[in-house]
Amino acid sequence: MASEDLSSNTLFDIKGKVAVITGGGSGLGTMMAAAYVQNGARVIIASRKESQLKEVTDVLNKKGPGSCEYIVADIGSKAGCDALIDAIKKKVSKIHILVNNSGGTWGAPWEKFPEQGWDKVMALNVKSIFYMTSGLTELLEKDASAIDPGRVINISSVASWDSRAQDGALSAGGAGVWSYNTSKAAVNHLTTTMAVTLGKRFITVNAICPGIFPSKMTAFGFKRSDDGKALADAHPMGRYGGPADIGGVALMLASRAGAHVSGAHIPLDGGSLIARGGFKL
Repeated sequence: MASEDLSSNTLFDIKGKVAVITGGGSGLGTMMAAAYVQNGARVIIASRKESQLKEVTDVLNKKGPGSCEYIVADIGSKAGCDALIDAIKKKVSKIHILVNNSGGTWGAPWEKFPEQGWDKVMALNVKSIFYMTSGLTELLEKDASAIDPGRVINISSVASWDSRAQDGALSAGGAGVWSYNTSKAAVNHLTTTMAVTLGKRFITVNAICPGIFPSKMTAFGFKRSDDGKALADAHPMGRYGGPADIGGVALMLASRAGAHVSGAHIPLDGGSLIARGGFKL
């Protein structure tokens, strides 16, 4: 054991790995894709907007040393998930990492919250994780082992633990995000049950639970808080999250360093949730 190579180059090596990232055309998905490409992985990103996907792909391929390619997809339905899965299988016969990052939110007043605000959010944030993972399990478990398992990383949120859904920093006054918070709590539980289901097939399943990061989803909050200054000041260390924060955790979970981590829900908010007094029940 003393002779085992524990250098960072070995522990965090993902060179040559194949990663699929849904919602990779912007925000957290692009940040994680950049971390993987810059560490030598082949990354397939997917989302609805081809212009964004092409722009990200061009930038990441110029950076290297890994590579990036894209597939246009809408995974808000099982049919959309199946179409993306079929397209992935035409490109590769094995994937090492699946990052279920696609997600959406919906804000509206309590008395006027529409059914669509539940159906769309739950379908994209929860149902797509199940169908993307079940549909790609065959490719994740191929050649997997206890030392080098397939990896599933679900992007949840610290909102999954937050009992306050109304009048938040990222939403308009009077609006609430009940379906979003609920969907992310469901992501956490689905992560746990998937970890149990897939463990015997040598696949780990974990959730990253980010706090505030710059993205399309948080753009409204950044605009109304003096370009994010108020949001940064509200954090214990005076800053919100950035590419190195989400990229670092995603890299750990995808590498040898994270091979024995499964069923974890990792808060990534600089301690802001617990600093507000913990989980208010």
